[in-house]
Amino acid sequence: MLMHEKGDWLEARIDTAIADKTPPKPDIRKMMVPVGPVLVFGASNFPFAYSTAGGDTASALAAGCPVIVKAHPAHPGTSELMARAILKAAAECHMPNGVFTHLQGAGFEVGRALVEHPYTKSVGFTGSFAGGKQLFDWANQRKEPIPVFAEMSSINPVFLLPGKLKESATELAKAYAGSITLGVGQFCTNPGLLIGIEGEELNAFSTALSDEISKTIPAPMLHEGIYKNYISKKELTLSQAGVATLAQASSSETEGQGAAALAAVSGKDFISNPLLHQEVFGPFSLLIRCKDKTELQEVVRHLEGQLTATLMATEADIEEHKELVELVINICGRLILNGVPTGVEVCLSMQHGGPFPSTTDARFGSVGADAIKRFVRPLAYQNWPDSLLPEALKEINPLGIWRTVNNELKK
Repeated sequence: MLMHEKGDWLEARIDTAIADKTPPKPDIRKMMVPVGPVLVFGASNFPFAYSTAGGDTASALAAGCPVIVKAHPAHPGTSELMARAILKAAAECHMPNGVFTHLQGAGFEVGRALVEHPYTKSVGFTGSFAGGKQLFDWANQRKEPIPVFAEMSSINPVFLLPGKLKESATELAKAYAGSITLGVGQFCTNPGLLIGIEGEELNAFSTALSDEISKTIPAPMLHEGIYKNYISKKELTLSQAGVATLAQASSSETEGQGAAALAAVSGKDFISNPLLHQEVFGPFSLLIRCKDKTELQEVVRHLEGQLTATLMATEADIEEHKELVELVINICGRLILNGVPTGVEVCLSMQHGGPFPSTTDARFGSVGADAIKRFVRPLAYQNWPDSLLPEALKEINPLGIWRTVNNELKK
């Protein structure tokens, strides 16, 4: 909201005319304008933050776009309550009728009709790869293709380098047990891959993490769909050749509860089996044991785009693995050093998006003020009289916003 009030998102730019130039330079002024009606799909794992009243809805409204929300069928009641609150607020603020619309529907037909409707100009989605990719395809098959900002799949690899493991293997294990099981693993930034080089240091970490995971207690997952998907994906992964189960939650799980699990596989087997590269959404992580630095780099080359990647490393580790760092930069949107990927700070510098297939467009994530850029486009005014220009571009700058005037940032 602060970015909206300051007007930074307008990116107002002014280049004044130079009449005696050959040929004469015109007066050109550019700013961002709303794209039009925005379609937002509610997320299954975040009934609030990524759904009816989430960041996409708020950002689109702030940009001046009407919003149509397709509620997620897993929490229709919550979505309906949030929709009523939005409609009440819109009425109290004297916003136009139709500025917000809320629709329910469990089948794909409603979503497809909304994406293909000629009035829809942009789409925001958080969910599965299959769902996001289908929306993306429908949007690009239209007579007028439109952008789809879909956050879809990420396993958020963590690279455990030897120097750091030697310093604090037990402490790292405790931190990652908490990260893997946070919210029963239902975060899009859950660390699904732990990757290191075989040796005493990695063995110490593996033992300590196994102990921590075995102490965890199964907990209810958000809804039946997530639970069933977790159980099937976990069992499929554990059944693959070369995969060994290291630890599971000691307490028995009941229907609807997700039990944490940790498994291990060699770098060679991971590289050769694409199924192991897929997300297991829940409290599960796969430890990849690489035989050396070369195999570690080869594992990175076989990874797809990710929301995050983490390096657990000392400065000496970083110096020793410069090529690894460069490879990891190419596959992620947020590069973390000595932390956990779970927990997404809402601030201007946060990037919550990454290369495909983690998102369909990595430029503007759904977290923080940059989300507004999903729902605007640039428009240049050439040779318009000052009295007819939008306030953001008028000569006296009545809004008092920062603007780039003849290549100089000023108010």
